[in-house]
Amino acid sequence: MPQPAPPKPATRRGAEDPALGKVIAGRYRLEARVGEGGMGIVYRARHVLIDRVVAVKLIRPDLRGETHLRAWMLREARAANRVDHAHIIDIHDIGETDDGELYLVMEFLVGTPLSNELAKGPLTLNRAVDVLEQMGAALARAHDLGVVHRDLKSDNILLTHRGGRKDFVKILDFGLAALAHDPRLAPKGAVFGTPEYMSPEQARGEQAGPASDLYALGVLFFEMLTGQLPFKSSDRETLLEMQRTAPAPRPSVVKKDCHPVAERIVMRLLEKEARKRYRDGHHLLEELKSLQRSLPSMSWDKEGGGDTSTPAAPPPPPPPRTLPVTEWGARAGLFARMMSRAYPSGNAPPELAAALASLWDHAAKANILEGEVASHTRRLEALERRGRALRAEIGRKVEELAQEESRSLRDAAAYAEEEETARRELGRAQAQAQEKLALADQAERGGAGTRAVYEAAGFAGAMVEAKKQWMQTREARRTGREATARDLRRQIEELRSQLARYAEALEEDLSAGREKVAARAREGLKYEKSFFDSISALTTHLKAKPECRDLMTELEADEQRSEDAQRAASPLATTRAGPQST
Repeated sequence: MPQPAPPKPATRRGAEDPALGKVIAGRYRLEARVGEGGMGIVYRARHVLIDRVVAVKLIRPDLRGETHLRAWMLREARAANRVDHAHIIDIHDIGETDDGELYLVMEFLVGTPLSNELAKGPLTLNRAVDVLEQMGAALARAHDLGVVHRDLKSDNILLTHRGGRKDFVKILDFGLAALAHDPRLAPKGAVFGTPEYMSPEQARGEQAGPASDLYALGVLFFEMLTGQLPFKSSDRETLLEMQRTAPAPRPSVVKKDCHPVAERIVMRLLEKEARKRYRDGHHLLEELKSLQRSLPSMSWDKEGGGDTSTPAAPPPPPPPRTLPVTEWGARAGLFARMMSRAYPSGNAPPELAAALASLWDHAAKANILEGEVASHTRRLEALERRGRALRAEIGRKVEELAQEESRSLRDAAAYAEEEETARRELGRAQAQAQEKLALADQAERGGAGTRAVYEAAGFAGAMVEAKKQWMQTREARRTGREATARDLRRQIEELRSQLARYAEALEEDLSAGREKVAARAREGLKYEKSFFDSISALTTHLKAKPECRDLMTELEADEQRSEDAQRAASPLATTRAGPQST
């Protein structure tokens, strides 16, 4: 018979998950466990009154007392929301339950982790560059806004379908983002991350910056090109030491036909010194796009990608485990038919008549309530859309300015090198000029001065002036580009401040709206309990009535179809629905 909460299937450890069927924040019912990591457990969930499927991350039960880990999860939501990029998972809501349980509500994704694709072997060059370019674009935006992922790995890259194309990248788990900027959240020198993808500076316990994410991209690109990790060891400390000091192997050592430009990109990303890597994500993207233009065109079909190994389109989320509010009236009608058969003269026991009346009453109230919640939710979604649009607009402006800043800084660095070379050449020219002048003076005093001696001295002096002018030109260009970069940085910081102010104001409005929805949803849960209590009472009495047998069979068949649909829609082992936790 229908129950207010769904059945609780076994977890992968063989025990029932007590959280399944639980309603989070008064409105999200946990339907299935879809992922688990070092910090949290992810569930597929559904709004109790409207048919909205989301992913809900709960902090692990044994970590709920760890306040610094709770702070990390809060940062995950704030960091990801501030970036607001198509290739970074959307976070809809964040909060704490009445009993202090921290939760994140995210978009529900169905796709394949990059790690699963890599388990089959290396990707084609076109596909690898395409995936890396999407990751690079997302990280460039994140870095522009001051957010560092810190734990990029193949498990955190989900390949989904979006807009009719395959291999649409979604980066998950900004759970450690910007952690190092807050000394309250981690002890000094702590080493966080996944050793196989960890940058040398992270392996030394130093603060991770944008260059650390670029190093992880180098590991991922190496892995996509070769099917192997650049550094492997079963011992964590050995692996960390390899990341700190061992030279990165060339991809062509593993895969002989590795494209030379792709290999050059990998090797630069895997430089041990952060300053020797790409200056930033924009610099990397320029190289990747240049490589893409040089490659043979891919046979992009309507699905995109043109790679037959790309996973098939994901199935839609399964139907709800509980009876939707829109069907409560139909269920009440079915029991009304049973009652009319069992008591054709209308002499039903008062408690059964009251139970049937309760069904009709709560079905009507729940439908009205569902309409109200849907209306509130539409307003919240409209507010979220406006917020996303503004964040995306500011993000694009920041991105454009950051691209110019990147080029300016690279130009300034090139001019600085030329300036330093010119300064060294000027020093040598000045030394030679002094030597030539000294010889000319000596010849003049000795009465042995010749035209050749004087010309040599004059030429040396002219060379000094030429070298000085060249150095001054390089210096002027360097200072000009640095001034441009400083002005661009000022504009970027102003936009980032504007974004932060807007995000705070938006969150206040959203919090107020969510609380209204939560209050109405809690009321709906009370209706649901009363509705199913009445169904239970009616079923217990009417199932023994022969005249109701066919209708009872119809009811059981309907429930069986719902259970079969749930089983048929269960995700495959190779597909991950929703985000995993770091």
